[in-house]
Amino acid sequence: MSPQRILAVFLLALPLVAVPAASAASSKFCDGGGFTVLGKSGASEFRGTVPAPAGRFTVQGRYTRFDVDPATLGIYDYAFTGSPNVGDMTGGVATPVYASKVPDHRGLALTGGIDLRVRKETVEIGRAGSGVSMKITAKDCAQGGIFQMEPERADGTRTRIVHTLADNAFYYDNPAFRAQLGQFLGSECTSVTAGPPSQFCVQVTPRVNIGSDAAPKLVLRDSAQVATRVRQASCGPDFTNPLGLSETRDHCGATSVWDVASGGRMGMVTGEDATEVANPPTPCTTDCNAGNGVNGRLAVLGFPATVPADSRLTPRTSPDGLDSPLTAP
Repeated sequence: MSPQRILAVFLLALPLVAVPAASAASSKFCDGGGFTVLGKSGASEFRGTVPAPAGRFTVQGRYTRFDVDPATLGIYDYAFTGSPNVGDMTGGVATPVYASKVPDHRGLALTGGIDLRVRKETVEIGRAGSGVSMKITAKDCAQGGIFQMEPERADGTRTRIVHTLADNAFYYDNPAFRAQLGQFLGSECTSVTAGPPSQFCVQVTPRVNIGSDAAPKLVLRDSAQVATRVRQASCGPDFTNPLGLSETRDHCGATSVWDVASGGRMGMVTGEDATEVANPPTPCTTDCNAGNGVNGRLAVLGFPATVPADSRLTPRTSPDGLDSPLTAP
């Protein structure tokens, strides 16, 4: 019996977590949400430019919170607060997820004021300098597509962003995807072996998710648009992959390194969005729309209630790849 078949049989007995359907309850996931940042609140709405503070400032929401370094617009101490919500995945426990998301502007500096827009459950934070700008967009919701960073450079080159997870969080190779690797799933599929591939018939590939020992029902995923992950050769384990795909290859357990195109996005999704078998996002660096319009027509595979030790990527960190050349352009 092949390793993939053995894993598939094992998975039948492995408890899985069912994620609340985003299409049915996404608005409820944001009920009562809203941020307060730099003295401005979504309750009263604000759009304008405010002076940049000398040090980090806090973006505080009902369901999520994080700190921002005004010098880089890097993110620190991103966490779910554990506030009650129908879509809560923390079990009511305050749960740190990212220790940091740090962009390297390679000598360029953000020097202007903070462009700030706070409304309802969303916040947009931007700052520019000579030859560089950064924008952060976040939603204060219990789950969904709730965060992204957008770097832009006048020279058109990429920006390296390093993600470091919080102490109890970890990257793992999702066994629910591994068990169905290579199959075609979705509402338009007529065959699991042949598809045919389309917008609503997608081949299952390896899936790296983020879990937390502090909140077993929490599931996340790094979501890249026009961005390439930098492999870190000393990180593994090296899962056998009959499709020759690279999502889990050379991926550390608590660190990921990304080269993001000018105008591209480095985001984070949670819940159903993190375990949906979907096509990669369409390459876009100008006037991009976030909506995917799948309306429940794609497969959602879920994730294990307890992530097995041999699915967790190790070691947690490595210096490999941090000093490698930026991927083109």
